[in-house]
Amino acid sequence: MTTDLDNDVRLHIYREFVAQGEPPTVAETASALAQREDEVAHAYRRLEHARVIVLAPGTLSVWMANPLCAYPSPFRVETPRGDFWGVCAWDALGIVSMLGGDGAVHTHCADCNESMTLRVEARELRGADAGGVFHVVVPPTQWWDNIAFT
Repeated sequence: MTTDLDNDVRLHIYREFVAQGEPPTVAETASALAQREDEVAHAYRRLEHARVIVLAPGTLSVWMANPLCAYPSPFRVETPRGDFWGVCAWDALGIVSMLGGDGAVHTHCADCNESMTLRVEARELRGADAGGVFHVVVPPTQWWDNIAFT
């Protein structure tokens, strides 16, 4: 069950992630929301349990606030609002959509390792790579079994 604090923490994480290019720490969130750090830490854990965020193993550091990823990945996203990492192709395209519908995802083909750029304009894929195949290895119902892999 989420609380009002959880909702405030979630919004703060996403706003700061987009504004700063990285997620805020528990201490930064507590200070911004005028809350105790231990209460904010509990909110981070509840949000992870609710699959809203993913914490780096053994820490309270945000690894993912889907579709955003705090660490470099094979999916670099450029948007007019900044550059970000996506966890996967699906999330990378989600970042473009979330931030206005224009941008580019720089990645590589999982089959041949050739560089690929997926350009999105007005919420539509454009260019030569727009006709590619998007293959999902793990069924969506199993993504949370190992979210780091999927």
